[in-house]
Amino acid sequence: MATGYAELLRARYAVRLLCGTLIGRLPNATAPLAIVLFVRAEGGSYTLAGVLSAVYGLATALGQPLLGRCVDLFGQPRVMFPSAVLSALGMTVFAIGGIDSAVFAGLAVFVAGVCTPPLEGGLRALWPGVLRRQDRVHAAYALDAVAQEVMFAVGPLLVTLLVAYGNEAAALYVINALGVLGALSVVISEPSRRWRSEPREGHWLGALRSGGLLALLGAFFFVGAALGSIAVAAVAYADAHGDSLISTYLLSALGAGALVGGVVYGARPWSGPAEPRLRALVTALAAGYVPLVLTPGPVAMTVLAGVAGVFLAPALACAFVVVDRHAPRGTVTEAFSWLVTTFGVGTAAGTAVVGPVVERGGTAAGFSVAALGGLAALLVLLATRRVLDVPRAGRTATSAPVAGAQNDRDAVGDPGFRSGHQA
Repeated sequence: MATGYAELLRARYAVRLLCGTLIGRLPNATAPLAIVLFVRAEGGSYTLAGVLSAVYGLATALGQPLLGRCVDLFGQPRVMFPSAVLSALGMTVFAIGGIDSAVFAGLAVFVAGVCTPPLEGGLRALWPGVLRRQDRVHAAYALDAVAQEVMFAVGPLLVTLLVAYGNEAAALYVINALGVLGALSVVISEPSRRWRSEPREGHWLGALRSGGLLALLGAFFFVGAALGSIAVAAVAYADAHGDSLISTYLLSALGAGALVGGVVYGARPWSGPAEPRLRALVTALAAGYVPLVLTPGPVAMTVLAGVAGVFLAPALACAFVVVDRHAPRGTVTEAFSWLVTTFGVGTAAGTAVVGPVVERGGTAAGFSVAALGGLAALLVLLATRRVLDVPRAGRTATSAPVAGAQNDRDAVGDPGFRSGHQA
C-alpha cells in the first residue's frame, strides 16, 4: 500500500500540485467558521453570521462552474491566480470594513466566494497528464479525496490558533494570503502552464449537455445532503446526551473512516469501467448511513459513524473518474467544478432540511435524513444506468483514461499537453 502511494508522489510535480491545491483551498475550507467568528467578535448576531456564511457558500457554488469554464477556455494561470487575488481582496475588504453595513459586508463576502479559484477541478484535470501510468490515476483521485478530509480537519484548527494568537481579522488575512500563495504555486508549475483543454464544441450548456454527468451530479447532490444532515444530527445527538464534545467525536470518526477508506481504495489497481463500481460504492455508502438511525450510546455511535464514513472517499474518487469519462470534450475543469458545486448545494440543502426534522421527530429522525439521502443517491444511479454506462465518444472502457499522454511519452514535457485525449 505504502509503495503504491510513494510511487505516485514521486511523480514529478505531484507533491507540489497536491500541496499547492490544498493550501490554495484553505480559504474555502475555513470560510464558514472564520466568518462566524469574525462576525461574533464584531458584535454581530448569529443570524447575521449565518446569512453571510450562506452568501459565501452560494457565491462559491455559482462561481466554481463559471470559472471552471473559463479555465477550459483560457488556461489555468490566466483564470486561477487572478480569481484567487480577487477572492482574497474581497475577504480583506470584509475584515477591514466590518459589519457596520450588512449590505457592504455581504457584497464583500459574495466577491470572495464567487471568485474562489476552481483549484479542485483544475488539479483533477492535471492528474492524468502528470502521471505516466494510466492505472495510477485512480490512486491520485483517491489521494485527492483523502487529502480533502485532512484539509477540512486541519483548516478549522488553524483558524482557531490564529484567533488565539492574534484575532479574528488576522485569521482572515493570513488564511487568504496563504490561499493566494497556494494558487500561485500551482499556476506557475509547468503542468499548469502547459495544460490546454481539448478543442470544445461551442454550446451554452457546456459540461451540462452530458446526460451521464447530469446523472452523476443528481446522485451526489443527495450524497451531499446526507453529509449535511449528519453534521446537524450529530449536534442534536450530543445535546441529547448532555455533552457537546460528542458531536466532535462523531464527526471526527466520520472523517477518520473516510481517510481509511480512501487510502485502502487507492492502494490497489482497478480495471474495467468505473460506473458499476461507483454503484457498488454508493450502495455500501448508503447502507452505512442506515445504522445511525438506531442512535445507540456514544461509544457505539462513534463506531457506527466511523463505519459510515469508510466508503465516502472511495465513492468520491470513483466519481472523479466517471466525471472525466463523461465530460464533453473541452469541458473537464467545468465538469469537475459542477461536481463541487452540486455536492456543496446538496450539503446546504441537507443542513436546512434536517433542522426542522430534528425539532419535530428527534435525533433518530435527523439521522434518517442521511439514510434517505444515501438511498436517493443510489436510486438516481440505478435509474440512470443506461445513460451513465455510456461514456462520451472516444473514451475507453478503462477506469482512468490517460489525459495528454501517449504511451511512454512524458506528457508534461509535451507542448501539446491536453486534458482527455491528445488532439
